[in-house]
Amino acid sequence: MASLFTKIVNGDIPCYKVAETEDFFAFLDINPNTKGHTLCIPKQEIDKIFDMESDHYLGLMEFSQRVAKAIEKVIPCQRVGMTVIGLEVPHAHVHLIPLHSMENARFIQKEKLTEEEFIATAKAIAAHV
Repeated sequence: MASLFTKIVNGDIPCYKVAETEDFFAFLDINPNTKGHTLCIPKQEIDKIFDMESDHYLGLMEFSQRVAKAIEKVIPCQRVGMTVIGLEVPHAHVHLIPLHSMENARFIQKEKLTEEEFIATAKAIAAHV
């Protein structure tokens, strides 16, 4: 059965897309730690990030770097943090989180955004990728 993220890539579940290449996909987290919290994933469904082939893993990191630099241009923050946890969805993914403090990296406090804010944020980041 396809993972939630594979369903997003396939268009079966809607998302706020930020960037896409032949191999990778980035979209806003719908339960963000902060505004601009983005997930970068390989399109190929792989459960654990360290099970990826080296070149594909490095490709995901390069893709994530491009997306992070776009986030920094759009979202005022001290820096964009990156974390890989991978327990909630069995599909390798990187969280890119605009950080204002260490609390933003804890996955405890969440920010509520309106539909309009999600759309505007995704478009703004996409414009800089």
